[in-house]
Amino acid sequence: MKVMNIKDINAFFKVIDSCKGTVELVTGEGDRLNLKSKLSQYVALANVFSDGTIDELEIVAHEHEDVEKLVSFMYYGQ
Repeated sequence: MKVMNIKDINAFFKVIDSCKGTVELVTGEGDRLNLKSKLSQYVALANVFSDGTIDELEIVAHEHEDVEKLVSFMYYGQ
């Protein structure tokens, strides 16, 4: 799934941390980084963070309830 216009990065990573299963960032080269890893979160931020927002990320969540959490965050900021 593509997530866009993330303005509250701390809240986004709180949602990621609350997910039960694996959540991965898919890089432009097709590599997958485990976003539940703090090191991977910092790498993700370094690669896409420029002006206080994340314009677009492709992520893969392996559990259905995690997908629902992420969609809820994107629509409602929760």
